[in-house]
Amino acid sequence: MTYSFTALLIRHTIVGVGEASFALIAPAYIADLFPAERRGRILSFFYLAIPVGAALGYIIGGALGTRYGWRAPFYVCAVPGFLVAVAFYFSGEEPTRGAQEVALYAVERTTFAGLLRNPAFWTATLGMAFMTFAMGGISNWMPTFLERERGIPLDRANYYFGIVTVVTGFAGTAAGGWLGDLWRRRSAGAYYSLSAISVLLAIPGALYAFYGNPAWIFPSIGVAEFFLFLNTGPLNAAIVNAVAAPIRATAIGVNLFVIHILGDAISPKLIGMISDRSSLRLGLSTTLVTMVVSGGMLFWGARFAPARARDEAHN
Repeated sequence: MTYSFTALLIRHTIVGVGEASFALIAPAYIADLFPAERRGRILSFFYLAIPVGAALGYIIGGALGTRYGWRAPFYVCAVPGFLVAVAFYFSGEEPTRGAQEVALYAVERTTFAGLLRNPAFWTATLGMAFMTFAMGGISNWMPTFLERERGIPLDRANYYFGIVTVVTGFAGTAAGGWLGDLWRRRSAGAYYSLSAISVLLAIPGALYAFYGNPAWIFPSIGVAEFFLFLNTGPLNAAIVNAVAAPIRATAIGVNLFVIHILGDAISPKLIGMISDRSSLRLGLSTTLVTMVVSGGMLFWGARFAPARARDEAHN
């Protein structure tokens, strides 16, 4: 319903407030329902909505947008969210805050001032920010890359990229939660280490997608996306476990602000600027650098991970 820049800005602002409120409250809500050792799997299940939603956006948006104009997909997207919101309003129950906490309530985990010097939180957040830079840039520019560099019509590029995203996103996210919880039985820093390994394993697939044989473009994209999505559950579990219930929603809010400001808020523009001056392939290659930085940051963060419940009981 927007026909001017001002109306579009107001519309985006309203949607942003709702999305941001949900995105920071929902993980904290879930953390109060499940213990730390199960949060990798539970949050993976929760975050499956991201690849599924993104893929449906490409598929439905590409089909409707090319046929009925760019406004049509927005009408379709509004209905499911409204129905879910109404259903949750009448069925959701508020859990007891901190009921699942077992880690020590240190200053770094319970106050905002302590959050600013919480290394477990900041290494996970910065690692996620650099990874978000890569994911945001790839998701924004890959259909255009497929059209411009590989000669695939844009509607088909959106469709195929959407299919690859939903399959690999679903598989990677589900596998990551299970592997993270399994590894955490042996190591407190498992969520960090698994996330670091997975983001580094995504680099060969992305590199081949940008520079390799066009015949293997979609399998290579699939490999890259599978490993990028693999860390979704473990890394978000690392964030919620890094702090305690009194400041968890605040910490998630800070995390979301940082990862977007340093990540997908700037990567599409930066890649576009490089593309204008050189090539889209070179612009997308910046994501390879941020993946390396993300992996290094997360490997470093593993040393700061909060102790497991059994370790604290033993101590």
